[in-house]
Amino acid sequence: MKIEIDTHSHTLVSGHAYNTLREMAHMAAEKGLKGLAVTEHAPEMPGSTGLYYFQNLRVVPREMYGIRLLLGVELNIMDEEGTIDLPDHVVAGLDISIASIHTPCFAGERTKEAVTGAYVNAMKNDCVDIIGHPDDGRFPTDYEQLVKAAKETGTLLEVNNTSLSPKGFRQNTKGNVKEMLEYCKAYKAMVVLGTDAHVDVAVGEYQYAREILEETDFPWDLVANTSLEKLCSCLKRSRKA
Repeated sequence: MKIEIDTHSHTLVSGHAYNTLREMAHMAAEKGLKGLAVTEHAPEMPGSTGLYYFQNLRVVPREMYGIRLLLGVELNIMDEEGTIDLPDHVVAGLDISIASIHTPCFAGERTKEAVTGAYVNAMKNDCVDIIGHPDDGRFPTDYEQLVKAAKETGTLLEVNNTSLSPKGFRQNTKGNVKEMLEYCKAYKAMVVLGTDAHVDVAVGEYQYAREILEETDFPWDLVANTSLEKLCSCLKRSRKA
């Protein structure tokens, strides 16, 4: 089954990535994708960009090299309340949004109850389309509660290829993703495969994410980005339109 749109990527704007928007779009075209979501890190990530960048994305073309661009953000979940680091009205004006927990930004306790609460509260926000890499063992999570909340709120859960790479720095990701996927099957909750590409050659590369879907016999009808149209219809902002 082909993935038509990569839902998670970063450019130079994020501060620790290595290519321009055009270079990322050109690589997506070379890889045969139909779409690419460019989701720059939100302002609380050290080295990333500020509010005005996201407010001004309306001026950027949504197609390059035949690739449909979804220009959005990877928000930082800041605390147990699910606080995000851009105003809701700004996020609502973007094409797509991911909310993730990152070590430099999360100020809450790293207990299972606190981390799960942070994810669940973030998912209650209608501006949050996807929970990014909820797989890091440094942030223990109750995966049944996570998946139930994702199903109830219509939030997509990410299977992050970078997390699963042998070069990845997150902890116990494979075991955590497998557990999450089993609950996704049970509750029929949707997922996306995201590369989390910080360099152009990583765009559209899903080797480790595909392997774990095969190992868990995960149904492809629960993968939202097998087509561009399917993904767009699964985003909360599309359902509200």
